[in-house]
Amino acid sequence: MKNKKIIVIGGGFSSLAAACYLAHAGHEVVLLEKNEHMGGRARQWKHEGFVFDMGPTFYWMPDLMEAFFQDFGKSASDYYELLQLDPGYEIVFGKGDRLAVSADLSHVYEQYERIEPGSAAFLKRFLKKAGFNYRVAIDKVIYKPGRSVLELIHPETATRVFQFVESIQSYVRRNIKDARLRQALEFPVLFLGAKPSQTPAFYCFMNYADMVLGTWHIKGGMYQLIQAQMDLAVSLGVQLHTGQPVQKIVVEHNRVRGVETRDGRFWQADAVVSGADYHHTEQLLPERTRNYSESYWNSRVLAPSALLFYVGFDVKLPEVKHHTLFFDASFEAHAKCIYDRAEWPERPLFYASFPSVTDEGMAPAGKEAGIFLIPLAPGLNDSDEIRERYFKQILSRMEAVLGYEIRSHILFKRSYCVRDFMSDYHAYKGNAYGLSNILRQTAVFKPGIQNKRLSNLFYTGQLTVPGPGVPTALISGKIAATELLKQLNKS
Repeated sequence: MKNKKIIVIGGGFSSLAAACYLAHAGHEVVLLEKNEHMGGRARQWKHEGFVFDMGPTFYWMPDLMEAFFQDFGKSASDYYELLQLDPGYEIVFGKGDRLAVSADLSHVYEQYERIEPGSAAFLKRFLKKAGFNYRVAIDKVIYKPGRSVLELIHPETATRVFQFVESIQSYVRRNIKDARLRQALEFPVLFLGAKPSQTPAFYCFMNYADMVLGTWHIKGGMYQLIQAQMDLAVSLGVQLHTGQPVQKIVVEHNRVRGVETRDGRFWQADAVVSGADYHHTEQLLPERTRNYSESYWNSRVLAPSALLFYVGFDVKLPEVKHHTLFFDASFEAHAKCIYDRAEWPERPLFYASFPSVTDEGMAPAGKEAGIFLIPLAPGLNDSDEIRERYFKQILSRMEAVLGYEIRSHILFKRSYCVRDFMSDYHAYKGNAYGLSNILRQTAVFKPGIQNKRLSNLFYTGQLTVPGPGVPTALISGKIAATELLKQLNKS
């Protein structure tokens, strides 16, 4: 096969992964990123000596990141240093009522048993099942291109079909009575962008990733993973270009011929892989060549958007953990605002990250970097006034839990919400995490990885297979590249 010229659109995890695999196969790869910085949602903001990951902050499933680098004869340790967090994270239910998830499973079992006698035995069975499901998901399902429902049918899944019918919430609540322990076990599937009541019990493998594989931090922040991908891509010959927004995918005779950037330049290509927002990518095409209509996109169940704050504090904050989940409000009421009514929640749950607790390089000496996130329904109208109101609310709740005042120690803050996701990433309805991983939007039921009418156009990223998340984004890039290479071998 003669080497081809391939354009990759976008500079996030999935696009960089696809570019690496395609270049490794010997093709000429040019990557075009809209913004002046690489990373997509995973970009980093530095301000007055503080360092903030603007997107993902949880490093889960380190085995999948390692597998990516091993595909190129490398290791993650060749690029960055990993630190395991202990506790991995803490859940706050109210003042004096906290649950820390230890990196030592024996401590977790002891804690569960102390809170609810008999729960440790269930948790051991639960995690054994979760571990089996994890291996099934990784070995049998997650690397599939989503072309047929048969990809989901294996002896391992067929004998556990009931796990696709029952929800993770139902399964947990049949066996655990304490509300706090229930929430702790239901929390990990929120990374899949759906309510526990709508997420199949099969996805309990997220609990295996949580409690068994553990929570990690890259020294220097999550952006070091983007930097590692960039370094690998360049070493493979990928040409990286920032500040090059694609405004048109040029189609002639039912094939993609290249792309046109905003400056009017035409970039010729034998094939294109787009890691930009799927819906936005389709708007760059003639309508007759799009995979999906507007009514299709309006019928999808999106994962949440988010309201984020990046805050610099002039002191170290006592008793805060690297990752903290504030579950001091009703999860059910908040979830209804996200998934059922699409409205601003009155009293939302929120997440706080203080990476400088673990990594002194994330803030100047004696100071603290704080990241706060409130999950929201996509498509909401947000304003500076609304953002400020929620910021004051979460500060008040934090102060009530911590037992001391923190707002006078704020040096600066930056907010980020729905309109920013739309502006910076062309995110459909300002979504932050793609599509919800409910059963009817899993695998073959996700938007297709290949254009139905243009055989040399492929899609990658969180809106196609396998779905939202950092490791799954890397896998999505591999799937898109693999499928494109198959297509090129035919031509």
